[in-house]
Amino acid sequence: MAEFIKIYEENPNPKEIKRVVKILRDGGVIIYPSDTVYALGCDIKNTRAMERVAQLRGVKLEKANFSFVCEDLSNLSDYVKQIDTPTFKLLKRNLPGPYTFILPGNNNLPSVFKKKKEVGIRVPDNSITHAIVQELGNPIISTSIKDEDEVIEYTTDPELILEKWDNLVDLVIDGGYGGNIPSTVIDLTGDEPVVLREGKGSLEL
Repeated sequence: MAEFIKIYEENPNPKEIKRVVKILRDGGVIIYPSDTVYALGCDIKNTRAMERVAQLRGVKLEKANFSFVCEDLSNLSDYVKQIDTPTFKLLKRNLPGPYTFILPGNNNLPSVFKKKKEVGIRVPDNSITHAIVQELGNPIISTSIKDEDEVIEYTTDPELILEKWDNLVDLVIDGGYGGNIPSTVIDLTGDEPVVLREGKGSLEL
């Protein structure tokens, strides 16, 4: 049975955030709100937890395209090769925000992702997400939770999410109704930014 915690985005309760982070540090898998849709997340430092997330999404971990959810751009150099000034300025203009930026990964990527040449970086504009990552002290691995429903691709009601995922994850955060438009994905590994998926937000180039 998953824990179900109500956290208010306007003012996330530090005590509740600490509970969430304890679950993450203990290898737990959580469902949390972002500035787009609800997502599955776990501690980037826990391989077993990442394997669980991959299993829930039905993919092999080493082939999974998970996003790294960071507190801010100061985490970048931990996992991303040095980027040029125009790229950094583009990131700074648009983050925090509903974007996933694909950037060239460096040698510090978690061992399971060593073969990957790039990494998706997210800095959501959501104070619950921000507080969790800040308290944890490192990024979380993240992937959107999809719905089988052809019409409604993403479930927005936390109680329905709990109903569906109750026996699969350790914690569901009720951060209010979520969105149903995913992040816009932009590839920054080439000479020019390339939009791979149109989602929420209008990118400032």
